[in-house]
Amino acid sequence: MAGRPYRRHRQITVVSLLLLVLSMTFGPTPSSAAGTEWWVPTARPAPDSQINVTGAPFTGTDSAGDVRGFVDAHNHLFSNEAFGGRLICGKVFSEAGVADALKDCPEHYPDGTLAIFDYITHGGDGRHDPVGWPTFKDWPAYDSMTHQANYYAWVERAWRGGQRVLVNDLVTNGMICSVYPFKDRGCDEMTSIRLQAKLTYDLQAYIDKQYGGTGKGWFRIVTDSAQARHVIEQGKLAVILGVETSEPFGCKQILDIAQCSKADIDAGLDELYALGVRSMFLCHKFDNALCGVRFDEHGLGTAINVGQFLSTGTFWRTEKCTGPQKDNPIGEASSAAEKDLPAGTEVPSYDENAQCNVRGLTDLGEYAVRGMMKRKMMLEIDHMSVKATGRVLDIFESASYPGVLSSHSWMDLNWTERVYGLGGFVAQYMHGSEAFSAEAERTDALREKYDVGYGYGTDFNGIGDHPAPRGADTSNPVTYPFRSADGGSLVDRQTTGARTWDYNTDGAAHAGMIPDWIEDVRRVGGQDVVGDLLRGAESYLGTWGGTETHQAGVNLAKGAAATASSEEWNPVTSYAAGRAVDGDPATRWAADWSDDQWLRIDLGATNLVGRVTLDWERAYGKSYRIQLSADGQNWQTAWSTTTGDGGLDTARFTGTPARFVRVQGVERGTEWGYSLHEVGVHSG
Repeated sequence: MAGRPYRRHRQITVVSLLLLVLSMTFGPTPSSAAGTEWWVPTARPAPDSQINVTGAPFTGTDSAGDVRGFVDAHNHLFSNEAFGGRLICGKVFSEAGVADALKDCPEHYPDGTLAIFDYITHGGDGRHDPVGWPTFKDWPAYDSMTHQANYYAWVERAWRGGQRVLVNDLVTNGMICSVYPFKDRGCDEMTSIRLQAKLTYDLQAYIDKQYGGTGKGWFRIVTDSAQARHVIEQGKLAVILGVETSEPFGCKQILDIAQCSKADIDAGLDELYALGVRSMFLCHKFDNALCGVRFDEHGLGTAINVGQFLSTGTFWRTEKCTGPQKDNPIGEASSAAEKDLPAGTEVPSYDENAQCNVRGLTDLGEYAVRGMMKRKMMLEIDHMSVKATGRVLDIFESASYPGVLSSHSWMDLNWTERVYGLGGFVAQYMHGSEAFSAEAERTDALREKYDVGYGYGTDFNGIGDHPAPRGADTSNPVTYPFRSADGGSLVDRQTTGARTWDYNTDGAAHAGMIPDWIEDVRRVGGQDVVGDLLRGAESYLGTWGGTETHQAGVNLAKGAAATASSEEWNPVTSYAAGRAVDGDPATRWAADWSDDQWLRIDLGATNLVGRVTLDWERAYGKSYRIQLSADGQNWQTAWSTTTGDGGLDTARFTGTPARFVRVQGVERGTEWGYSLHEVGVHSG
């Protein structure tokens, strides 16, 4: 910062004195003076929630040029508009004010008896005091699933406490909407997604008005990583739009028959991208035409499995897992949702030794994944079955594509290093401070190895519990007021209306309690955990930026001349060697049924070769080698494996000049021969 210029004394005129008096009489008060405290609005509605944070939000970058700040990688600002409009009660904001925004659903009066979704998913009888503003006796609360937790002023408090990235996942579920008896709109998923996107932009405009006009507020929707970086450097909140829905683009499946086409997927991705969406889930809760899901547990799992049947005509199906990764055990506790099943239909029981979903990534799902890659979008792998996730990671590794996110602890943790290895980003669900700190410690070595920060996914308004209070009598409670993690702001207990929340006794009741929760994490897990969280914004932008700049590698093998040791004969179709390099994933080369077989590709000229991808049909190689040659006679092994398991393999090795590439089979993985849909050869 430049030093202050020397100021000379000037003669004070009568006009100057008059102007001074007028400014003191009619000008803004010091606490809201424009340019003095830019983070304080000049036109906040009255009455409204308090923020209870003082001090300037940090701006700029650190000494290394990196942005700082926390990342909420998974939130649902406007899910009150989803599921028919009456599942989540209360609004994020209202032009009519806080009393209109923070009121319960009409059917919850007088005592919550009809809060049906609460006791379907959470147990108990759902009863509560429905009055919101100004008393808030019973809600919002850490264990309430059906009340607004993202009132805009609470989100503002999270920002003031150091949050700099917020992923707003537009969410809904058409089947839940259709079976829930209280609704005030239709159940089409894309209609709800469009509305939630619009309201996110409306919220931005609502906040801008408080700060004097377009672009002046702290809530900034961004559509690329450069915009996000600029916003964060200003000390504001970068908001990214995502999508989490069960049947995107209408891609449901009924009795295992897809109800969408590739054209539907392309049109849907184009529309979402135009809305500003940059990350999304391809499946959520129900198996669909794109992928199988990671199951829900307990009574909620039973309820979701019922919804799966009502939506698709099939219950979840399981099989024994082939690797260490497992899907969640299916909840088999009884649920009130079972009464919606047709007479004589029961939720099946499941073998505890068969914990993996039989459904993985479908052909349409793979088309959607590659469509997202073309549009430089980031893919959320949470909620995907391990079979689907494994295939997605194989695809991304084969293309060195970094755009993979795990935003709220819904993938198998054995995949974490693969995500980091790609350049992806990982956030943990907003668990209580003890559990969050323990999981952060478990993966600390990986973050250090890959030099990355960490995030949290609050899932507010997402039908899930949040951190419970540890109690005022705990040995290391949050003490108020406390300094924010960066040290620049003072955070006191949060007050809205007549209610004041204390993290020690109320837990994470709403989004405004995020700074308090982080302070609790610091007290339990130590400063290092919070330090990793402060590096989250830079790491998230690193993943996003890498996704935007990714260039599809040239496949040197496409259309090249290919020969093989043998070609399986079939009177109907060809399994010739050239089928493995024709660029069509529906065709394949197949060899005779013996171990010692090979496929040779002539690249036509010498090229630097450093990566080979192999997309196996069911007949795969358990043991095989990738060999290179300059003349087609003298071969050297560049890569080999004895533990091949099929699917999509990526062989990486030091770049080597070669004209010929050979896949040399050593041992088959099945009784059949070797069969490859496509082989790709790349420089690196």
